[in-house]
Amino acid sequence: MAKFMYHELSFRTRGNCELVNLTDEIQDWLEKEKIQEGLLTVFVPGSTGALTTIEYEPGLTRDFPDLMENLVPSRRSYYHDQTWHDGNGHSHLRASLIGPSLTVPIHQGKPTLGTWQQIIFIDFDNRPRQRRIVLHVLVA
Repeated sequence: MAKFMYHELSFRTRGNCELVNLTDEIQDWLEKEKIQEGLLTVFVPGSTGALTTIEYEPGLTRDFPDLMENLVPSRRSYYHDQTWHDGNGHSHLRASLIGPSLTVPIHQGKPTLGTWQQIIFIDFDNRPRQRRIVLHVLVA
């Protein structure tokens, strides 16, 4: 029979393409729960946040928002903004490009990540928010 474990992370963000490194907090939870082998799903409930992996270093934390601004400019009008008047149409589009979840194998108590790879949450909204991240593990 499969065993599942569930945990939530909660934190405040500033918005506007802020990148938050979740790797250490996820690792701490895996250690606390003594999870050695399994399949971890990391999920963000919400339509203006996303998850990816990236090398979390000062250059890339500046390059990534620039990339998003070039792909989906924040200063143009979107139909979503005309409908809801909240100015965050670009936030929804950016989040949909990156996606709301990641799946990471857990092996010998650690997420199977490359040397320079971290699990990152990106807050694309145009205002500060309280965020929630769901961790769900199928334990082997």
